[in-house]
Amino acid sequence: MLIRTRQGRVDDIPFVMATERLPGFDAFIGRWDEEHHRQEMTLAGSAYLIAERPGGAPAGFAILQTLDDPFGNVLLRRIAVSEPGNGLGRTLLHDTMAWAFARPKTHRFYLDVLAGNERAHRVYRSVGFQDEGILREIYTRADGTRVSAMLMSILRPEWAARHSDVATQ
Repeated sequence: MLIRTRQGRVDDIPFVMATERLPGFDAFIGRWDEEHHRQEMTLAGSAYLIAERPGGAPAGFAILQTLDDPFGNVLLRRIAVSEPGNGLGRTLLHDTMAWAFARPKTHRFYLDVLAGNERAHRVYRSVGFQDEGILREIYTRADGTRVSAMLMSILRPEWAARHSDVATQ
């Protein structure tokens, strides 16, 4: 799928919030209020990436954190597309990984995926992420139940082995 990924702006927050709140997404991705997103965008260690369709309509987003980690660990906090199931999510994931590894200090790109989100787990494994372990009952759902997550990561050498255009610095 043809998209362009660009740095997010404050005026993207309504799209991000609307996407976070799509039916069924509450079971697998978090959601923040507008003020939280505004604050997150101001942090030196955070970045929002927005996927745009031809013509500029937003189609997905990714939120990265810990860009200022001194050890080169970058967290993919959240990734979502407004119309799942058409390959856009995989394209946005690839673009997000490329953006992170284009930063010379990035060594490890990591995320957690909620237990039960097998579709996302398969996608992350297919692009090179490795399972690191279980974060037991790390989150509380709106109904009060606890949910575990799988910690996953991909290292710069693993990324570079799949993408010869990336240096193994």
